[in-house]
Amino acid sequence: MRCYFYILYSKEANKFYVGYTCDDLSNRLQKHNSKHKGFTGRSKDWVVVYSEIYSNKSEAYARERKVKKWKSRVKIEGLVRGG
Repeated sequence: MRCYFYILYSKEANKFYVGYTCDDLSNRLQKHNSKHKGFTGRSKDWVVVYSEIYSNKSEAYARERKVKKWKSRVKIEGLVRGG
């Protein structure tokens, strides 16, 4: 199984979204850009700006939780830039 930890960015909203999926990443991105009531449903210009591949769901989810605990846009921007 191939799972992903990923970070999306919306220029329109000027926001990042941190998540994980064990689905195909391009399919997941399409869902984020579709009309829905969730956080990413407010904008339609989400793009993947960073991703990591994991061999199982628990590792991808753990990475998502770790980054979300940062609660820091600066740290997320640094990760996206490769720092």
